Amino acid sequence: MVATAKTPWLYALAMRKIALGALAVALVSLAAQASEKKPFKVALLSPGPVSDAGWNALAYEGLLAIRDRLGAEVAQIQTKTPAEFEEGFRDFARRGYDLIFGHGFEFQEAAAAVAPDFPHTVFITTSGNTVRKNVAPIRFLLEEATYLEGVLAALLSKTGKAGAVGGMEIPSVKSTIVAFEAGAKSVRPDFQVITVYIGNWEDVGSAKAASLALIQQGADFLFHNADAAGLGVFQAAQEKQVRAFGANKNQNDVAPEVVLASATIDIPQAFVQVAREVKEGRFVGRIERKGMKDGVVDLVLNPRLEHLITTDAKQRLDEIRAAIVAGTIQVPSVEF
Repeated sequence: MVATAKTPWLYALAMRKIALGALAVALVSLAAQASEKKPFKVALLSPGPVSDAGWNALAYEGLLAIRDRLGAEVAQIQTKTPAEFEEGFRDFARRGYDLIFGHGFEFQEAAAAVAPDFPHTVFITTSGNTVRKNVAPIRFLLEEATYLEGVLAALLSKTGKAGAVGGMEIPSVKSTIVAFEAGAKSVRPDFQVITVYIGNWEDVGSAKAASLALIQQGADFLFHNADAAGLGVFQAAQEKQVRAFGANKNQNDVAPEVVLASATIDIPQAFVQVAREVKEGRFVGRIERKGMKDGVVDLVLNPRLEHLITTDAKQRLDEIRAAIVAGTIQVPSVEF
């Protein structure tokens, strides 16, 4: 039927339908544009300063990699207590952040507590075993590399003793020390590893004092997993001219005259991987383990001191590394 002057109501109805249809199309278009413009937002809670040349610096590098590769809007704060962990998670989640990293084993309880209130935010801890629909840990198998550091210490030590300095006595740190000792004892069953925990991640003075005491007890190699406080370990090694090992980040250049090798983690690679899953809506809560076979964990020798390592010792390291990757050597760790 064609609308005429005799049927104005039909004409008006047709015009109304056309208008409503145009409005619907416009609303869908605006919604799509708004969705496209909504930034992908990622935050990091670190337990120590991102200037530590180690654990926290790596996490910050990972955050910047997410910004650069995925175009994310990013933010970072330092949090030291469980109350600050939870408040940090809540604050970023309230502000619409899609992904929040809590950098360490100690963040998992806070993540689990906050997650139900923010089902559209993903909470990742870099260690732990707590899994929810929107909570998951990335478990870095750094102990595979610290096992090799223990092997190297036992092959080169003159005293048969090494000292280990840990920050907080948490499972992820204890695992690296347990593996270091196991690696050393696989070469020399009577090798001794004396361990001290300083109770924090930042007290360089305490780490140095603990290291000097370990050297006085006969340690001619020092291992640390103490974040920023680890710089005190290197200071003691420099003063007493003993050898040391780096942890988490390649720290060979931090004290190049004493750091023989570093146990390293490619945290940026792992951060970008999980961030891409979240951004693309593919994230599934699970424990993600990353080690040597994934190219995420490695032992990096200091080229300035590599001449101190004999050809036989290098060959031994290569054989053990291959066995770890193949799974024929099971590196011990602390269950968590």
